[in-house]
Amino acid sequence: MEETDREAVATAVQRVAGMLQRPDQLDKVEQYRRREARKKASVEARLKAAIQSQLDGVRTGLSQLHNALNDVKDIQQSLIDVNKDWRQSINTIENLKDVKDAVVQHSQLAAAVENLKNIFSVPEIVRETQDLIERGELLQAHRKLMDLECSRDNLMYEQYRMDSKNTHDMNLIHTYFGDMQKLSEELAKQLWMVVQRSLVTVRRDPTLLVSVVRIIEREEKIDRRMLDRKKQTGFIPPGRPKKWKEKMFNILERTVSTRIEGTQADTRESDKMWLVRHLEIIRKYVLDDLLVAKTLLDQCFPPQYDIFNKLLNMYHQALSTRMQELAAEDLEANEIVSLLTWVLNTYKSTEMMGNSELSPEVDVNSLNPLISQSVVDQLLSKYMSTLTSNIIGWLRKALETDKKDWIKETEPEADQDGYYQTTLPAIVFQMFEQNLQVAAQINEDLKTKVLLLCLQQMNSFLTRYKDEAQLYKEEHLKNRQYPQCYVQYMIAVINNCQTFKESIISLKRKYLKIEMEDTLSSSHTSMDATLDIIAKEGCSSLLDEVFMDLEPHLNELMTKKWLMGSNAVGTICVTVEDYFNDFARIKKPYKKTMTIEAHRRVVVEYIRAIMLKRISFKNAEERKEGAERMIKEAEQFRFLFKKLAAGSGEDTEGLCDIIEAIAEVIKLTDPSLLYLEVSTLVSKYPDIRDDHIAALLTVRGDASRDMKQTIIETLDQGPSQPNPNYVPIFKEITVPTLTVPKLLK
Repeated sequence: MEETDREAVATAVQRVAGMLQRPDQLDKVEQYRRREARKKASVEARLKAAIQSQLDGVRTGLSQLHNALNDVKDIQQSLIDVNKDWRQSINTIENLKDVKDAVVQHSQLAAAVENLKNIFSVPEIVRETQDLIERGELLQAHRKLMDLECSRDNLMYEQYRMDSKNTHDMNLIHTYFGDMQKLSEELAKQLWMVVQRSLVTVRRDPTLLVSVVRIIEREEKIDRRMLDRKKQTGFIPPGRPKKWKEKMFNILERTVSTRIEGTQADTRESDKMWLVRHLEIIRKYVLDDLLVAKTLLDQCFPPQYDIFNKLLNMYHQALSTRMQELAAEDLEANEIVSLLTWVLNTYKSTEMMGNSELSPEVDVNSLNPLISQSVVDQLLSKYMSTLTSNIIGWLRKALETDKKDWIKETEPEADQDGYYQTTLPAIVFQMFEQNLQVAAQINEDLKTKVLLLCLQQMNSFLTRYKDEAQLYKEEHLKNRQYPQCYVQYMIAVINNCQTFKESIISLKRKYLKIEMEDTLSSSHTSMDATLDIIAKEGCSSLLDEVFMDLEPHLNELMTKKWLMGSNAVGTICVTVEDYFNDFARIKKPYKKTMTIEAHRRVVVEYIRAIMLKRISFKNAEERKEGAERMIKEAEQFRFLFKKLAAGSGEDTEGLCDIIEAIAEVIKLTDPSLLYLEVSTLVSKYPDIRDDHIAALLTVRGDASRDMKQTIIETLDQGPSQPNPNYVPIFKEITVPTLTVPKLLK
């Protein structure tokens, strides 16, 4: 208490100190005292009231406990009295067994009397019910059937209560009501027929469908009541529970499956498009059925049946089963594509489950896949394998067809720009386009795989194409009169190479993602290289054709006949120009290459004719005449190839300059300057060899053997500063050594 008093005094001092911090507050001391006195009186009053309330509660509790104790004692005494009376009345209860049996018998007789009318009228009610079923009045028929079943069930229940082991009486009742079971089965058949045709019935006579649903709902209630009674008594009438609701859904499920399976009207043997037709019919039927189910059927069933979602699940499951069956068949490549396109795209598109009229009840994102990913992968693998075989076969057939065109006696077709071409590139890339468009319908990944496959097979195909073009050339060389249009078709083959290049680029640009281009760069480079080889070999074979015709005229060069005024070069120019009228139908990249190559080969053959030493000029006059003729013919070549290369940007000057440079060496009149002139020639054309110089000096006819050797040895010792832009030409020219002694360095 002292500690409490001290804490109270300290608190009071602190409180007073807080009130009297300023001198002017001393005037309010009396006011503060009265306020604190009021607070103290209020606290004391509340404390007294609380204590009084607690005391009253304790007093009341003690009183109730005392009363409860008295009540427990009274109850205990009453139980003792009841127990005593029960023991005394056991014998009396046993004496009332006869009364109990009489009550049960009375109950049974009362039930029999109550159903007596129905019992005697069973045959008549059966006939009436049968008539109602036949007339389609199903609700009334079911009402009478329920009355019959109720009478039978009540009789059997009373018999069960009286003597559950008396099977004879039970069988007697069951036999008497035997026709009733047949009625139930007949009614069920009518119900299931309506259920099977529910999507048709709901449009024509929705009332009939509602009646069927009401009958099923009645039977469900009776089933539940009978099951509840079985739990209590152990008795359940024969044929219960009927489970007609469950049977209804089973029949609906079988109906849906049959409807899906029954849409296949054709087979592969009768129609190549059988699967497309089959899938389209399924799509139309399913969409129509679900729209009817949503707008009409849903209104004929109680909400708890959730009929639309159940039908949706049935259709989905039936479709899944059907798609798996189709996937397991030996499908062709186009059929695999049709199936996968339908399963992966069409099914969830706006044309079917994604139709706006089905939303929001149908959420395509919540639908499970119709076939598993493993089955999809198997189909895709099979498709790629089949497609590979097909593409190889198609390419082979296309090439064989193209080869047949090569031997025709009519010229190949020309494109809008007048360039010869065959149908091969168009056929090949049309085939590629079709397969890529089909693959794109399934997914991007398959499209990329098909593109890679097409380009891969294209690579192999181009190798075969190159081999066939080479065989075409070799066959022609055996008989140059056959095929008649060899030149024109070889031009078409060359042009096809450019078309192939452009088509490959177009195909990649259209179907390949930018990030995938690097993966195909090596393949693309390889195809370009093969195409360039085919074109180059084609151009070479055409030039071979030209130079085979030029050979007699080339053999006249640098001969006595040539020196005396042969028109060999004029004939050469006319022949080349005539061939190049056909070569004008070669596309630009290869036309330019061919013009350059023809120019180079003409110059090479001309220089080769010089190096063959067919002529050795006897005097300065002949050398001058020969040199001037060479310069004149070089100018003819220059004019010709400048004309052929018009607009191509080709430099036609350099090659003919070689002929003129050689002519200057031959034309030189002062032998003392011969070394200087030859050294100038060698500095311009560093690939010129000793045997070339020796042959050139032999053609001049005035250089001794010692002079030749001196000039060659001196040139070998001199520095060589080749022009980096010079393309070697003398290395292709071989000097015959049989008639000329070999010069030793």
